[in-house]
Amino acid sequence: MSHQQDGVRPSGSAMALSEAYDTALLDLDGVVYAGGEAIVHAVDSLAAARAGGMHLAYVTNNALRTPDAVAEHLTELGVPAEPSDVITSAQAVARLVADQLPPGARVLAIGGEGLRVALRERGLEPVESADDDPAAVVQGYGGPDMTWGRFAEASFAIRRGLPWFASNTDLTIPGARGIAPGNGAAVEVVRIATGAEPQVAGKPLPPMHRETVLRTGAKRPIVVGDRLDTDIEGAFNGGVDSLLVLTGVTDAAQLVAAPPEHRPTYVDRDLRGLLTGQPEVTADGDAYRCGGWTASVRGDALVLDGAGDALDGLRALCAAGWASAGAGVCGLDAGKALAGLQL
Repeated sequence: MSHQQDGVRPSGSAMALSEAYDTALLDLDGVVYAGGEAIVHAVDSLAAARAGGMHLAYVTNNALRTPDAVAEHLTELGVPAEPSDVITSAQAVARLVADQLPPGARVLAIGGEGLRVALRERGLEPVESADDDPAAVVQGYGGPDMTWGRFAEASFAIRRGLPWFASNTDLTIPGARGIAPGNGAAVEVVRIATGAEPQVAGKPLPPMHRETVLRTGAKRPIVVGDRLDTDIEGAFNGGVDSLLVLTGVTDAAQLVAAPPEHRPTYVDRDLRGLLTGQPEVTADGDAYRCGGWTASVRGDALVLDGAGDALDGLRALCAAGWASAGAGVCGLDAGKALAGLQL
């Protein structure tokens, strides 16, 4: 049973996920690569899923690079991809803007080449200054070298009453050296300076899901991501199943405490999870079992007994924590239980 139906515990699947779903909607940063380098097991796992007939689509909130550049990078890493396999938040926000402005309208683009290319694809003209007579402002991730003057330019235009759009609001982005500020942090700078609120296109919001469906034609998709508040919530909002991989920003404690909209259907260490069935979590009263582990609530804490694969222990803990929290956030102490797992 999927989380779209009950949200009580991670689901099991007797079939490999690459066989149970026709299309994997894969996040990139923290899932396929980090800091430009492939994440361990990603290349081989994706090759095996593709060889088995699964369609792979790469869905990213990072608006910096063009689909051509992303596809080229993936191919260099050993993951053959065409530009048509890549869906970006820049494309989603460009469609959102084009739906509200006339063809040929000028748009102040605060971001990188990926944003400008997406705007042109929709018949819009990106400009660089608030004095270039723009009809709207669009903000997307511009990389670590974006200057403060670009935020000022956006503020000048927005304070003149122009509509403001943002590709996404991810506060952070994973990289080779750790977690860095993402586009959401830059959006906050402009929000503070203007008091305005942008229209946002990226995950987890409907415009990104719409863009993905239009471009992939997926019938039985599964979202694969590392972030609860974008990838998993986006799957929840779109009514599709999801796989959380623990190679990016989400840790075990955050997962156990997740509210319903952030609870993935499946949990695995990395993209090898696409190639296997997923173990079932079963309930026995207030106890939840997965593999050799049993999780339950004692007082104000989650406890874990047993042995075996640590990931099964995490799945059991999620089930116990989510059942206890219901529609809320699990406030039980899971620290001791998680400390005993070597994830």
